[in-house]
Amino acid sequence: MDPKVRGLIQIPLPALEAIFDRTPDTVFFVKDPQGRYLSVNQTLLERVGFRYPHELIGKTPIEVFPASLGAGFAEQDQQVLSGEPLFDQLELHLYASGGAGWCITHKFPLQHETGEVWGMVGISRDLGVPDLSGSVYAEVAKAVQHIQNQYMEPLTLQDLADVAGITVNKLERQIKKIFGIATYQLLLKVRIEQAARLLKTTRDSTAQIALLCGFYDQSAFSKQFKAALGMTPSQYRAHHA
Repeated sequence: MDPKVRGLIQIPLPALEAIFDRTPDTVFFVKDPQGRYLSVNQTLLERVGFRYPHELIGKTPIEVFPASLGAGFAEQDQQVLSGEPLFDQLELHLYASGGAGWCITHKFPLQHETGEVWGMVGISRDLGVPDLSGSVYAEVAKAVQHIQNQYMEPLTLQDLADVAGITVNKLERQIKKIFGIATYQLLLKVRIEQAARLLKTTRDSTAQIALLCGFYDQSAFSKQFKAALGMTPSQYRAHHA
């Protein structure tokens, strides 16, 4: 690593890498103004099939990930490198095994004292398996089932809280505790999964699928779908044709 780059971060990069090397459910990276990797943790290396950092350093997502995901990640990076942080982005990641899983991504631009952006730092945390044990899940099970059965409806937090028989605040706290994401993100996850399934198994138009999955604005549907899966609904359908 270029010592000049190291000096721009108050906490030395090796220390950050060492910490995140011990969090196998979290990807960590630092990128330069061109979106090329400057620093990565072991989890990211394993996810993209590399053994050593030098194999990944200097590459962009387009060179590392499948085309269907790499272009979307690169576009996202450019947004952050323009100075716009990204928080709580629900998206799908691929693992070295070939499988896929949902994660929450945060990216933040790194700036000189002058305000010039010289790079970005980011993490992606796996959602993992929900904790379904204990009485907490029993209280929100009805709301979760309602999401799974009625995702095509214009559901509100109050609707779901009423189904569960608890307050909105309590519903939000418990869903966050169980699933690791906010209630609206859980609903979005279910809707996108259903939309992806319909894109692969039916010939319905994108507009029809958007409505069937609870998206009443087709442009919003396309934007959220691309943010989560790295490609537009039309690209996803063509990729899986």
